[in-house]
Amino acid sequence: MSLTTLAAVDLGSNSFHLQIARVMDDVLYPLDSMKETVRLGAGITDNKDIDAPTAERAFATLRLFAERLRGMSKDRVRVVGTNALRVAKNAHEFVRQAEQILGFPIEVIAGREEARLIYVGVAKTLPPSSHNRLVVDIGGGSTEFIIGHRLRPKLVDSLYMGCVSYSARHFANGEIDKRRLKEAQLAARKELEQIRASFKKEGWREAFGSSGTAKALAGIITEQGLSTGAITRQGLEWLRDRALKAGNFDKLGLAIKADRIPVLSGGLAIMLTIFEELDLTEMAPVDTALRDGVLYDMLGRAHHSDVREATVEQFARRYHIDQAQADRVRSLALHFFDQIHARATSELEQTLISSSRQRVSWAARPHEIGMNIAQAGFHKHSAYVLANADMPGFSKREQAALARL
Repeated sequence: MSLTTLAAVDLGSNSFHLQIARVMDDVLYPLDSMKETVRLGAGITDNKDIDAPTAERAFATLRLFAERLRGMSKDRVRVVGTNALRVAKNAHEFVRQAEQILGFPIEVIAGREEARLIYVGVAKTLPPSSHNRLVVDIGGGSTEFIIGHRLRPKLVDSLYMGCVSYSARHFANGEIDKRRLKEAQLAARKELEQIRASFKKEGWREAFGSSGTAKALAGIITEQGLSTGAITRQGLEWLRDRALKAGNFDKLGLAIKADRIPVLSGGLAIMLTIFEELDLTEMAPVDTALRDGVLYDMLGRAHHSDVREATVEQFARRYHIDQAQADRVRSLALHFFDQIHARATSELEQTLISSSRQRVSWAARPHEIGMNIAQAGFHKHSAYVLANADMPGFSKREQAALARL
């Protein structure tokens, strides 16, 4: 695949982002970008459905994105959905309509895959370091945590707390007081209990925040002369005290974008708790995020450095697969596949067949991992593992396809 221009679309729980970049000497140079505040997460009802007004707002944004993406081929565009589309019951129908509008397939990715991609984007743009780094991304519906070394993520996790969901749940109408803040921080603390010990044991030298929340908080704190560009504990505590005194962020006259203010209370509560639970004193904001990681991941796939290949190999080792048998299954499956598709002639047919052939290859190799659970019905056990395990590089739809195969 010859790449000159790539595009990534991030369907976040707070905002939708489009980023287009040109590839030159394996480096990405931004060409165009769009951001629209959709608040998909805030539009999820008590029944876990995306409500109609929110869906229409999202579709209107996707129509704008579709105009920018017109003429680009499917192998140069990747669209990912995050927490809101992971939890919504009607996500399948929403995705179906969204794909028709956008003209490109949408991958709903798992939380840990989202974390991995965030780290890829951040690590590619930071100066080299020999020390572990912590990256935190407070999104609209989830917060991703990654400890990595150089370009390799070592520890990744995703927690169900975000600036949109927490603002709606704990700070109705933007009102903030000691009781509301305490409840929000208690909820965040319970989430952080899942990762605190393992992350502190791994350790890190520097901390980075890759979200809009992190950039907004850093900007406010810097404007007050409480730091030189970073988020600091002193600055967070100052902002907390100011907000509690005012009772609403609307009354503070902060120099930030208007669409950030309604979700700042939830973001502040989460960030304060992260600083307290992980013993942070400072966090540097970065401009890169999930969409940058998606672009770099696409570039890696094009250069035959596909993390999905490494994931399949790792599964083979973890489950002690009989490699000779796996090779025989793979060879026979590909032989049948090639016979069926031998008459493909058009470039589009060949591209689709190549993608499907790769999927057959990936599915064939771990076909017998269920033997580690039980020989009877091993294929059912294999399908369950492939559908539900953390598989870096694979979207939920791709994992489902592997499980069916």
